[in-house]
Amino acid sequence: MEVSYPACSPSEGGGGGSDEPTIRLLFDLLIPVPGASCATPTTPNEEMNGAGNLMDFLDEPFPDVGTYEDFHTIDWLREKSRDTDRHRKITSKSKESMWELIKSLLDAWSGWVVMLLIGLLSGTLAGVIDLAVDWMTDLKEGVCLSAFWYSHEQCCWTSNETTFDDRDKCPQWQTWAELMTGHAEGGGAYVLNYFLYVLWALLFSFLAVSLVRVFAPYACGSGIPEIKTILSGFIIRGYLGKWTLLIKTVTLVLAVSSGLSLGKEGPLVHVACCCGNLFCSLFSKYSKNEGKRREVLSAAAAAGVSVAFGAPIGGVLFSLEEVSYYFPLKTLWRSFFAALVAAFTLRAINPFGNSRLVLFYVEYHTPWYMAELVPFILLGVFGGLWGTLFIRANIAWCRRRKTTQLGKYPVLEVIAVTAITAVLAFPNPYTRRSTSELISELFNDCGALESSQLCDYVNNPNMSRPVDDIPDRPAGPGVYNALWQLALALVFKIVITIFTFGMKIPSGLFIPSMAVGAIAGRIVGIAVEQMAYHHHDWIIFKNWCRPGADCVTPGLYAMVGAAACLGGVTRMTVSLVVIMFELTGGLEYIVPLMAAAVTSKWVADAFGKEGIYESHIQLNGYPYLDVRDEFTHRTLATDVMRPRRNDPPLAVLTQDSTTVEDAEALIKDTDYSGFPVVVSRESERLIGFVQRRDLTLAIKTARQKQDGVVSSSMVYFTEDAQQLPASDPQPLKLRRILNLSPFTVTDHTPMETVVDIFRKLGLRQCLVTRSGRLLGIITKKDVLRHMAQMMNQDPESIMFN
Repeated sequence: MEVSYPACSPSEGGGGGSDEPTIRLLFDLLIPVPGASCATPTTPNEEMNGAGNLMDFLDEPFPDVGTYEDFHTIDWLREKSRDTDRHRKITSKSKESMWELIKSLLDAWSGWVVMLLIGLLSGTLAGVIDLAVDWMTDLKEGVCLSAFWYSHEQCCWTSNETTFDDRDKCPQWQTWAELMTGHAEGGGAYVLNYFLYVLWALLFSFLAVSLVRVFAPYACGSGIPEIKTILSGFIIRGYLGKWTLLIKTVTLVLAVSSGLSLGKEGPLVHVACCCGNLFCSLFSKYSKNEGKRREVLSAAAAAGVSVAFGAPIGGVLFSLEEVSYYFPLKTLWRSFFAALVAAFTLRAINPFGNSRLVLFYVEYHTPWYMAELVPFILLGVFGGLWGTLFIRANIAWCRRRKTTQLGKYPVLEVIAVTAITAVLAFPNPYTRRSTSELISELFNDCGALESSQLCDYVNNPNMSRPVDDIPDRPAGPGVYNALWQLALALVFKIVITIFTFGMKIPSGLFIPSMAVGAIAGRIVGIAVEQMAYHHHDWIIFKNWCRPGADCVTPGLYAMVGAAACLGGVTRMTVSLVVIMFELTGGLEYIVPLMAAAVTSKWVADAFGKEGIYESHIQLNGYPYLDVRDEFTHRTLATDVMRPRRNDPPLAVLTQDSTTVEDAEALIKDTDYSGFPVVVSRESERLIGFVQRRDLTLAIKTARQKQDGVVSSSMVYFTEDAQQLPASDPQPLKLRRILNLSPFTVTDHTPMETVVDIFRKLGLRQCLVTRSGRLLGIITKKDVLRHMAQMMNQDPESIMFN
């Protein structure tokens, strides 16, 4: 008997989003496909017995029907059908009374209410995190005597003794050595400050890793790889829970304040998605439909990036380009609204005290010139190479962590990395400060009011020009000293970030990547600036850089370098350019940013197509089918379907000859997530497909509520049960939990088509037939295994670890 491999196991369910969400587009997509077959559209009466309206044998639904177990993948088509039925029911009822009409309007507006709540909460949490990080970062170096909750900058704002030359010094702010010994200078004070800096860093990181390990293990890491997997349809219960939200918010402050080479921007996406999941539970429209829930989570991801960078439009594009799997037009509008509300909320809190949404907002007053595209593109090449180096080294280190004893001691690892980071960071002023402050200084243009070492140029007393048109000048000793320190900081950041990302604490990658690029860019910018000043008669400078002119803006090079390195690591393009544009507010610098971002992506893609998030998804074995992957191999469905030649026969249910005992034995002896239903074991003609969870719940509910149902009772999946003798036990009719239109293809359908169908329709599994006879089954995990096999990778790595 030619039958197929059992339906998908708990970690094998299909999943993902749908680029063609409607059933009409589904059929438009499939009609021209050779060898593909699909059930014809059902009538409303037939729909009641299909996947769209899952009812049990009674006339009332039983609890948890249509839900999914942990580490399963949702059925996008079923979720879409269920929402369509729900909406149709509400629309029809709205015509009956005014109350029903009001309820339908509330249902229609519930999506916008959820977006408003997400924006308010995520913006508030981001503002609180920014303020807390600012204070706790400065706490490692000293304390404000007038108000201990003030950061260094806030403390000196309120001081009347602050002078312009010593704007970072005031009597109210004292270092720990000055507070304890009364001496602010000298070797003893330096050693004491050094020791307390390391001690505070160790304390913060220890608290962070301990809280994560004890209360919320899912609060570690960036969260974006898991968010991408969840948005593709995978279920990871607890990952977006209340405890995860609370612990991630607290430990994110601790982790960033410890001075580790990590950022808060990626974890803020996770925090915002936790907010989205929290508010979804308030509305049955989203809490009972996993597909609709993912629309809200996509919008929440946009709000997260909006408050992370102060870039609402960039947040929407980030969600569309990088995170979301299924992004209909309605979700685009709601994402924009959520990002807007989140940005407004953050602006109202004003955590940076500069009336801006980000700490490193800058404005340049000098245009860029065509000849500068050459160093911009070279920075793009550097960003691509850095991205490749980082991904390969970080994945190798994380794999070593998973496969060796190192992974058993996460607290010790965090403490060790923190100690090394703090000890090496303190002597260098560019690594001692927070990474956001470092990027802010590197982005800034040197004006007359700047006191940074990077602006220590030799002034010409005979030069009198407007303040915002300061000409290029020869570099002073402070600039050369800063260049050496920046070079050391660059090497330090490159190495330490590899070992930091992926530890058991919240750790974002945006800011460390931007810091690497900003340091490299500033060094290149200063070099080009000095070349233009000393060799303005060279042919490359002659046409656009005359003596005494302000030709080169080193801060712009830092910004371009930051974009290049971030693009090399994440492979973002459009959203990256928009985010960087929103950071700076300069339309005229989009072309340099685009050139660097595209170059970075090309260079990085030459060494490997996966960005850091896709690489971590592969490392963790999540069942994620990337829509950007291409499948060009000439294989057929029959080459991939199960069972294989020596596999056991398919576990199936028959439409009218299975007993309750048979069904319970099948459930007990297997761990498959569903079972095909056939006319008989002899004919193997396909009738439909029933989910394991629905079958289990139906039998359990029947035994509790329906008299006469025993182990020998017959289970019917037909419309009308056979006439049985009065002595036979009461039959059990389960037609309502049967999906009468499971997706099918023929055995000669090209796998290129099958892969495309799985991507665009978000299938969990696909049945393989020939002339209506069931031959086998292809699950999403089978597709992923086959693709890995075709690329000479380990096919058994596709599982949830």
